[in-house]
Amino acid sequence: MKRFLLPVVFCLPLAAADPHMTDAERTKVLGWLEESRKEFLAAIDVASEAQWKWKPAPERWSVGEVAEHVVLAEASLFGNLKLALEKPADPDWETKTRGKTQILESVMAQRMGKAQAPEAIVPAGKMTLAEVRKRFEAQRAEIAKFARETQAPLKEHLSPHPFPAFNPLNAYQWLIYVPLHTMRHDKQIAEVKATAGYPK
Repeated sequence: MKRFLLPVVFCLPLAAADPHMTDAERTKVLGWLEESRKEFLAAIDVASEAQWKWKPAPERWSVGEVAEHVVLAEASLFGNLKLALEKPADPDWETKTRGKTQILESVMAQRMGKAQAPEAIVPAGKMTLAEVRKRFEAQRAEIAKFARETQAPLKEHLSPHPFPAFNPLNAYQWLIYVPLHTMRHDKQIAEVKATAGYPK
């Protein structure tokens, strides 16, 4: 009688992913922050007062309103990052945020799909170009400094997003959201400028 020895298979748990930014991710987000900063400032710096306030249609935003939205949104997005870091690490962060980085990277900057801005970041149309520029530069300097220097385990800290498809996001995803969202609205400013009737 022959005896067959069956191999013993040990099921070892998969190693948890590192919640810190990789060097490549840090380089990428810093590149996006600088690229979107230059693009945004180039888009608004040439606007006259008439161009700043001109609206393609009553329900659409002017260049000034889009720019004001960018400033309000960047403050809100960075605030959500800080909120995430104030919360305890979520042991299930990988499952809860899986695939969302790829969605943000593939959809946001390309201006795919439309979304209604939360009321808190809907522009009132009262900020001047100088006010927008000053606030944008100050906020960006703070965000870029954070991106360069942080050693926090960003990915294991989560905070909620109002849109179900993105809820929740981790602190790293909130960080990349900042420049990608601005790139999205740089395209919107270009669309306004390309609309018939835009002041010369």
